Amino acid sequence: MNRKERFQSFLAYFTTNFPEPETELHYGNPYELLVAVILSAQCTDKRINQVTPALFDRFPDPESLAASNSDEVFTYIRSVSYPNNKSKHLVGMARMLVDKFGSEIPASIPELQELPGVGRKTANVIASVIFNQPAMAVDTHVFRVSRRLGLVPSTANTPLAVEKGLMRHIPTALVPKAHHWLILHGRYICLARTPKCNICPLTSFCLYYEKLKI
Repeated sequence: MNRKERFQSFLAYFTTNFPEPETELHYGNPYELLVAVILSAQCTDKRINQVTPALFDRFPDPESLAASNSDEVFTYIRSVSYPNNKSKHLVGMARMLVDKFGSEIPASIPELQELPGVGRKTANVIASVIFNQPAMAVDTHVFRVSRRLGLVPSTANTPLAVEKGLMRHIPTALVPKAHHWLILHGRYICLARTPKCNICPLTSFCLYYEKLKI
């Protein structure tokens, strides 16, 4: 099976069986999603969803967060990974949102990446989820699953290389959904250490599974 056929099988399965995937982060508006995604770096969505209700209650908008300081923010996010850095990033992000963008979340990826704590992956998530742009955020799940399935070559050994490989073959309209398909498949079935190949519905076109049988 060649790469084009693997993509066709991948897209056919998920468009049929999981047509409307969504992020598992809880949020009520673009500002809240941006905060949640910044916090989610190297941390689980489950943990972030436990932390954000109190955080959003105290800081319901960019203005209130911008008026605070990292020490106070830290008290709300102490249980997430790297809370010291993230508390500084959140305050810096809010201040730039207020001062430069009029408290509105920018839609362009370059502008999003100007915000403290926002790298390419986070910017792509916001562009995709909030603005429905064809942006492919490559986290550890997307990186692992796309390589295992054979959607990108083994030489695609950086997030950017994987992003470009996926974007080359996924129809523009499906890119935001494909991002979630890959994440969720990696989170619940194609686990890093012990992939659940015995229950995986994608083994008929999975390169990793093919190699297991050799």
